Amino acid sequence: MTDKPIFRGVATALITPTNSNGVDYDSFAKVIDWQCEQGINALVIAGTTGEGSTLDDAEHKAVVKFAVERIAGRCTVIAATGSNDTRYAVQLSKYCCDVGADALLCVTPYYNKTTQNGLIKMYETIADSVNKPIILYNVPSRTGINIEPSTYGKLSYHPMIKGIKEANSNISKIVETAHLIGDRMDIYSGNDDQIVPILSMGGQGVISVLSNPAPKQTMEICNRFFDGDVKGAAELQLKYLPLINALFSETNPIPVKAAMAAMGFCENYVRLPLVPMEEEHWLKLKGLMKEQGLI
Repeated sequence: MTDKPIFRGVATALITPTNSNGVDYDSFAKVIDWQCEQGINALVIAGTTGEGSTLDDAEHKAVVKFAVERIAGRCTVIAATGSNDTRYAVQLSKYCCDVGADALLCVTPYYNKTTQNGLIKMYETIADSVNKPIILYNVPSRTGINIEPSTYGKLSYHPMIKGIKEANSNISKIVETAHLIGDRMDIYSGNDDQIVPILSMGGQGVISVLSNPAPKQTMEICNRFFDGDVKGAAELQLKYLPLINALFSETNPIPVKAAMAAMGFCENYVRLPLVPMEEEHWLKLKGLMKEQGLI
């Protein structure tokens, strides 16, 4: 691992409560406070789960600023600032650093994609412009591009590039990446169903959707592993697998918004092109939440 990980344990990829009038800041404050009270290690603001792609520029900046001020040092704040426009990613990254985010999460460019050399140039350009550490976010199922292990290896030498949120689901590639980056970057699972496998390869934790409704449960998976109880961590990974699968039965964050609404944290409202969860999937998710004592 690096000398000082950006965080160790669980970072919740936090929802952004919204309604027909815009961002619901009262609900956002309630969600933030609850996560901090539960002892969460970090919060990711305005990422995929936070519907960052449908927040306009003013909203995105306001959401990050609000979160930094509300969290007030209670946990690590990671602002999602990736874009398929590198100029905008630089601008947004600088802003989030200026308002007090502790770190940045930068997804690969989507739709226009790029080559591996383009990824290196893009990430170096962003990293050269900021004074806070960056976590690279690899999620090829959404972006259409994969960060190859050799690319991670090259980027690992940049002093501001400190972590990886890996959601490519390919364990063999992750093992190769771990070999190539050595102790220069930390790996975080980007998939809730792979927390223990990635921890077993030296990972430092997870950036999690599950921890929106179940922060303590998600943290317990990591804590058991860090305490040397690998068998116990694996048992919890398997115990929560049906709930994890239900939270991804439709495009994230559709199910987790429904889950958080059922827990009284927000309205069950997502922005188009997303739409509320289908009844069949919701009934299954609700049943699993009841089994786990979440509702």
